[in-house]
Amino acid sequence: MALRVGILTVSDKGARGKRVDTSGEAIREMLASLEATVEHYEVVPDEKEVIASRLREWADEADLGLVLTDGGTGLSPRDVTPEATLEVVERLVPGMAEAMRQEGLNYTPMAMISRAVVGVRGRTLIINLPGSERGVRQNLAYLLPVLAHAVEMVRGEAGDHLASGEDVERLQG
Repeated sequence: MALRVGILTVSDKGARGKRVDTSGEAIREMLASLEATVEHYEVVPDEKEVIASRLREWADEADLGLVLTDGGTGLSPRDVTPEATLEVVERLVPGMAEAMRQEGLNYTPMAMISRAVVGVRGRTLIINLPGSERGVRQNLAYLLPVLAHAVEMVRGEAGDHLASGEDVERLQG
């Protein structure tokens, strides 16, 4: 299965051209191991309506299997990525968000203040990642073993559910 992906970087400074998007590039680099094709990439400001609009467009019109956002998941007043995501998803996948926070705690206590969410809109899995390149790499590395299968499940393309430790080992590489 060719995984069709969108990367949406949420950054006021990035959208104004005042910051280089190393997080988005880290996502692109890490997805290479999944034979993923990044079909859409954009840097947008921390504006709830802009973020939600792009998520809807990429899920509904572009029919991407996976959309990864980075940035806007903290506690500052401008951090609205989780609210925008919650506005568009139809089902939550709390285990993935909880797993990212738990893994992040192995690196920094700041992981506990992440408000990242994961959810499904139609046939698209949407995952909020942190804004820092380091946080993106740590979180995405933890999710990589299950991403392709999760997307297959969302799209109705997966076979039987994982039933054995051997299947889990196969996914983890």
